[in-house]
Amino acid sequence: METECGDNISLVDEDVSFDILQDIEKQSGEKHQQQRVYERFAVKAKAILQPGNSSEFLSFKMQGIIGNISTGGCHAMFPVPIQVGDIYRLHFDKEQLNLPISFVRCLRCRLISEDAFEAGFIFFRPITLPQNLINKQKHNS
Repeated sequence: METECGDNISLVDEDVSFDILQDIEKQSGEKHQQQRVYERFAVKAKAILQPGNSSEFLSFKMQGIIGNISTGGCHAMFPVPIQVGDIYRLHFDKEQLNLPISFVRCLRCRLISEDAFEAGFIFFRPITLPQNLINKQKHNS
């Protein structure tokens, strides 16, 4: 990934984190899932999160894993808690999910384990998902 974290913060085990995200999604009630505005697509992709403000941009960079995405937001796991209400820059691994850097607002963050925090983000503007992701999901349904 072009924006690897190097000495910065990253998850201990991305595979386990992704599996937990999938379990959380399955536990969402059917009624809750039907109320969603955008269709979600399961995807396992690395992501880098940085502060959205230019004055804080270099203060930290952390790597996490995306568990699902829609045109309106995404669900991810990171190694430290994210501040709910704050704005971030989200960089997607281009090889796994070819999307531009997106500005997101954290809607929720909860402790999963001592080194894993599940977070939900909303995009400031709806994004266009890669067609291969949509086709793959439709084919697997």
